[in-house]
Amino acid sequence: MIIKINPDNPQERLLRKAVEVLTGGGLIAYPTDTCYAIGCDLYNLKGINRIYHLKRRPLNKPFSFICHDLKNISEYARVGNYAYKVMKRLLPGPYTFVLEASRQVPKILQTRRRTVGIRVPDHPIALGLVGLLGHPIISTSASLPDGPVESDPYEIEDKFRPHLELVIDGGRVLPEPSSVISMIDDLPEVIRAGKGDISGFG
Repeated sequence: MIIKINPDNPQERLLRKAVEVLTGGGLIAYPTDTCYAIGCDLYNLKGINRIYHLKRRPLNKPFSFICHDLKNISEYARVGNYAYKVMKRLLPGPYTFVLEASRQVPKILQTRRRTVGIRVPDHPIALGLVGLLGHPIISTSASLPDGPVESDPYEIEDKFRPHLELVIDGGRVLPEPSSVISMIDDLPEVIRAGKGDISGFG
């Protein structure tokens, strides 16, 4: 099922439909500032298992997730003073920050070193979903294993039909991966250069 949501001013009643799917363990496709993502509720094990199965990803390779804002991030990760200043400047934006996980993060979504990847995308639909759900949403690009990231919601519905309960049409989003920056122990390390300025990280 596709629902069309205004990408600049999302209609709350339509966002609530997507949140109902998430709380029921369903998978949705939704737009972010870097690509269309496939997501589920961070705390719904049924949804998490389905997303691992869909992406054929080993359990030791956790997904990143999106938070609503910086305050929200500090519930799920340890944020040092330097990391806080950097993230305050850059978020919301096309960055994934790798941080030490707090106990709030399900073990299945932590690396062996107890780290997590967290985003706050600069997209009203994605932020609206997380705000209404009340906690993070898993975020992985709308692509099949070894396939391209899809930019069109109707192509996503066609390709992922048996796996997704809902596709949000927020217009086309040309895929460009986020920049991934580790902030473990307040020491910045660029892991992947993507969308977003990383010149401040040397």
